[in-house]
Amino acid sequence: MSDRITAAMVTGSTLNDINSALSSLERSSNELSSGKSILAPSDNPYGASHAIDLQSQLDGLSSYASNVQDGISWATTSESAMANMGSVLQRVRELTLQASNGTSNQGDLNNIATEVEQLTETIKQDANTQYAGQYAFAGTLTTTAPYQQGESDTYNGNGGAVARAIGPGASVTVNTNISSLLGSGKGAADGKLLDTLRTVVQNLREGTTESRGALSSTDLKALDANAEVLSQLQATAGSAIDQLQTASSRIEGLQASITKALSNTQDADIAKTSIAFSNQQAAYQAALRAGASIVQESLLNFLH
Repeated sequence: MSDRITAAMVTGSTLNDINSALSSLERSSNELSSGKSILAPSDNPYGASHAIDLQSQLDGLSSYASNVQDGISWATTSESAMANMGSVLQRVRELTLQASNGTSNQGDLNNIATEVEQLTETIKQDANTQYAGQYAFAGTLTTTAPYQQGESDTYNGNGGAVARAIGPGASVTVNTNISSLLGSGKGAADGKLLDTLRTVVQNLREGTTESRGALSSTDLKALDANAEVLSQLQATAGSAIDQLQTASSRIEGLQASITKALSNTQDADIAKTSIAFSNQQAAYQAALRAGASIVQESLLNFLH
């Protein structure tokens, strides 16, 4: 007994062909609209897993990149504040030399003392510089102003390091321990900058032969010693910025490399997919026309 091809079988086969063409067309359409060749993990299990791993690496690098830029901004802010301190320190040295030349009367010395006091407050203002609402020179006590304006010169921060992670197991310290330069003033008698500035003012106002002699000897030496400390702190801050900029370049390179690998893994070939879409669209329309003709003839045969 031979098998008979019925109208229902022809219709079913035709509909299957049409649905298959439609499915391919929809697939290409979704790839074009999303730009991705992997629309579901089942499309390419290995590729999907690899894409997830690459995206995770990119997310981690983005976090490190953010840390690096924040660190650069913090260290640059500190460096700028220390540059201002350097200018003030240079001005104080000039005033001290002027006062020690023996031609200034007591009125002149008092005026110089007043200016040095004002410059001391300027240095303390620089020490209270903030970055993103945090005190840059307060150690880890970033909500506490390192110094109060006025007579009190006590350092209110700590020596804690503020670091930024730039990679797995790698970090860079971005803050500067400014107390190693400024100290805690005359009360601490630590010989650091605030103590030195207060001593200069005292010697200026006393105006004795001994005080004038101290201006040209011990006071100038102390100012020069503090200038050397400041120079070292600036060099350390500059080194930190260099490290962070190097890390930034490295991270940018890794991001570009991984982004390319991710694109190769999951992005659709738009030109190839566009051609496939056009072919599938033509095939689908042809299938519809052929299907309509076949189904119509089957209906006529049924009516006869």
